[in-house]
Amino acid sequence: MRLRKVRIILAAVCFALVTLLFLDFTGTLHAWFGWLARVQFLPAVLALNAGVVVALLVLTLLFGRVYCSVICPLGVMQDIFGWFGRRQKKNRYAYSPALSWLRYGMLAVFLVALVAGAGSLAALLAPYSAYGRIASHLFAPLYRWGNNLLAYFAERLDSYAFYSAEVWMKGVGTFAVAAVTFVVLGILAWRNGRTYCNTVCPVGTVLGFFARYSLFRPVIDTDKCNGCTLCSRNCKAACIDIKTHRIDYSRCVACMDCIGKCRQGAISYRMRVSQPASAGAAEGGVSRRGFLTVAGLFAAASVVRAQEKTVDGGLAAIADKKAPSRATPIVPPGARGLRHMFQHCTACQLCVSVCPNEVLRPSSDWKTMMQPVMSYERGYCRPECTKCSEVCPAGAIRPITVADKSSTQIGHAVWVAANCVPLTDGVSCGNCARHCPTGAITMVSSEADNADAPKIPVVNTERCIGCGACENLCPARPFSAIYVEGHETHRTI
Repeated sequence: MRLRKVRIILAAVCFALVTLLFLDFTGTLHAWFGWLARVQFLPAVLALNAGVVVALLVLTLLFGRVYCSVICPLGVMQDIFGWFGRRQKKNRYAYSPALSWLRYGMLAVFLVALVAGAGSLAALLAPYSAYGRIASHLFAPLYRWGNNLLAYFAERLDSYAFYSAEVWMKGVGTFAVAAVTFVVLGILAWRNGRTYCNTVCPVGTVLGFFARYSLFRPVIDTDKCNGCTLCSRNCKAACIDIKTHRIDYSRCVACMDCIGKCRQGAISYRMRVSQPASAGAAEGGVSRRGFLTVAGLFAAASVVRAQEKTVDGGLAAIADKKAPSRATPIVPPGARGLRHMFQHCTACQLCVSVCPNEVLRPSSDWKTMMQPVMSYERGYCRPECTKCSEVCPAGAIRPITVADKSSTQIGHAVWVAANCVPLTDGVSCGNCARHCPTGAITMVSSEADNADAPKIPVVNTERCIGCGACENLCPARPFSAIYVEGHETHRTI
C-alpha cells in the first residue's frame, strides 16, 4: 500500500510539471524542469540521447514498466480517467489475453513510419507527442483564459502581478487531432483502463519486452490466494490471470493497485525467482527470438532516424494578415533544414507552446502534419530568442546561441511590388528596411532617373537571415509586400 502511495505522489508531481511545461507562456519553468521533457523515451531515442535511453531501460529491467505509470504523462492521464470510472463502478476490470498481433503490428507500423519519414503517422502513435498536443491545444487555452481573468481583476486593483496573454488557434487540424485523441483515450481509460498502453503504444510495447525480465515485480503467493479475483478486477492493465495465478509482466505497469486490493496479502512486490524459459515466454506471449528481433528493429530505426496587439486608435478596423503561399516551409534556426526537422520531430508541440513571438504553429501539410513550421502573421523570430532550441527534447531543433542564430539563414525575403504601399498608395514607407536586424534591406528610388519617385525595398539575400521582421511589420494588408521564402537547408552567413 505504501508503494502505491509513493507511485501516485511521484506520478502526480511528474504529470503536473510536464503539463506546466506546455502551459507556461513565460518560459521560466523550462530552466528548472525542462529535463522532464528530455527523459521521455521516444524524444530521447530520436535525439540519440543514449544516457537517458539506457537509464530508462535499466529502470524497466529493475522495477518493471514504472515509466508508464510515473513518467509518461499520457499514461498518468489515463489513470486519472480510470479513477473517475472507478468511482462510478468498482472492481470493473477483468483479465484478457494479450493481443500480441495488434501490439506488435502497431509497433511495426510505427517503425516503418519512422524509417520511411512518415513523421505524421509516427506522431499519432507516440504517447508523449499525443499528450503534448492535448496539453498545448486543449489545456493551454483554458490556462490562459484563467490567467487573463486574474490579470483583469489585478489591473483594477492597480496590481501588475499578472498580464494578459493572447489565446489563438494555432492549427485547426492539430486541434481536431488533439480533441479526438483526448475523447477516445478518455473513453477507453474510463471503461477499460490501460487499453491504449497495451495495444497501441509503441513505447509500451518496447518497454514490455524488458519488463518481462524485471528484477522486482508483483508476485502471487498461491498458498495465500483464495481466488477472490479482487486483484484481477482492479488491474487496469488486464494482465492478471487469477485462474492460473499468472501475471503478464509485459503489460503490467507496476501501479500496485492489485497489492492494495488484496485482502489476503497474497500479492507482494518483490525480487523475482528464477523460472523456466518456457514460463517466461508464456507471460509475455512472445518468444525470446521475437523479442530480440523487434528490439533490433527498434534500435536500427532509432539510429536511422536518429503577442500582437491590433491598435486602430478607434478610427478603423485593421485587417488581419494572411500567410503567403510559400514554396518552401520555414523551420527554426537549430533545425538545420527541412530534412533534419522532419526526421527527428515528434510533433509534441512543446516548441509551439513556448514560442513567445507566436511564430511557430503546427503544419497543415499532410506530409508534415502537426510538425512545427514558422509563419509571421502574428510576430517575427527575434534574433535574441532561442526558446524553441532550448526546450526541444528530440533533437529536431538543436541548441544554439544568440550568435549562432543571428548568423543562420533559414530563408530570404522576397519583395512583391503589387502589394507595396509606396506604389499602391503613393506614400513613403520603408518599414521593412527600418526594422531589418541585419541591414539586408535598402530603400532605393523606384525610378532610376527620378530621385523623387517613391522608394522601394531591395533585398540583399546574402545578408538576410529570414527572421520575418519585414514581413510581420509591413503595413500592407492582408498580404505583406515582402515575405520570407524558406530554405530546405540552412546555411551560415
